[in-house]
Amino acid sequence: MDGIAWASSAMVAARARLEIATGNLANVSTDGFHASLARGRLTAHGVEIARVASQQRGALVRTGRPFDFAILGRGWFRVRDRDGHVSSSRNGAFERDRDGLLRDGSGSVLLGLYGPARVPEGASVDERGRVMLGGKRMDRILYGGDATLRAGFVETADVNAIQEMVTVLAAQRSFESAQKVVSAIDGTRQKASNEIARLK
Repeated sequence: MDGIAWASSAMVAARARLEIATGNLANVSTDGFHASLARGRLTAHGVEIARVASQQRGALVRTGRPFDFAILGRGWFRVRDRDGHVSSSRNGAFERDRDGLLRDGSGSVLLGLYGPARVPEGASVDERGRVMLGGKRMDRILYGGDATLRAGFVETADVNAIQEMVTVLAAQRSFESAQKVVSAIDGTRQKASNEIARLK
């Protein structure tokens, strides 16, 4: 690879770092959000950036609401939106609707063993996600793994806003530096071409 190709790959990498950092900052207030990490490496094609999910857990905040859940350990809630699409989330802020279904802020329904998790009036959810009513298990919330649930809490985002802002500034400087290198090399090449043409 020549100098321009290397500098161009550095610009692409800086832009990728910038996009990851701004995405993290945009979700700093999203409960259960796990930040993405930028992992760079040098290859024969220049600098490459890989996006890796953070394994850190956000802080737990007490809400006191019975259908807010924090997952202690690894795992994800399974939710289905109004169009039928199923996705995974660690955002455990739910509200019980009039049909006994638990829904998040966007209206997606929390899934259990038998479809949408239904919590009858007077029922509770224990640390294993079991929906209990009168000593009888009615359903079980799906969240995977050997983790446990903590009712009355939500997990906040694991985003360090200050660190992400520093990353944004560093990525911008890296992009500008690489851009100057490209301009300098291009200018040198043009000057050399003009000199050769004049000599001919």
